Amino acid sequence: MENRNDKFDLLICIVNKGTTDLVMNAARKAGATGGTIAVARGTGNPDIAKFYGLAIQPEKEMVFIVVKKEVKDAVMKAVYDEAGIDTTGQGILFSLPITEAVGLDPIVKAEEEKDEENIEK
Repeated sequence: MENRNDKFDLLICIVNKGTTDLVMNAARKAGATGGTIAVARGTGNPDIAKFYGLAIQPEKEMVFIVVKKEVKDAVMKAVYDEAGIDTTGQGILFSLPITEAVGLDPIVKAEEEKDEENIEK
């Protein structure tokens, strides 16, 4: 296995169907390079919906974003501000550490090229 010494985290955002653009636009502005979207279906608790006064939509989408640890907090804040529970996205967001991974070389290379461009400026 390829070990990246815990350089990355996985952000998972669950939002209402059709609002993933809010997530990705905010994430990119805060330093993320891309993400993967999957269709999902929610099974919320109707009592919680009544308590919070939310209309729970069963059709959801999940956005998976791999980010460097250095930008994780900024990306999470930006995404939550744009697509969090109090928005049309009604999203929740959490992160998981990536301790080992295979296939992150394109992300590492893109980050290195970005760093080189910043040095040249």
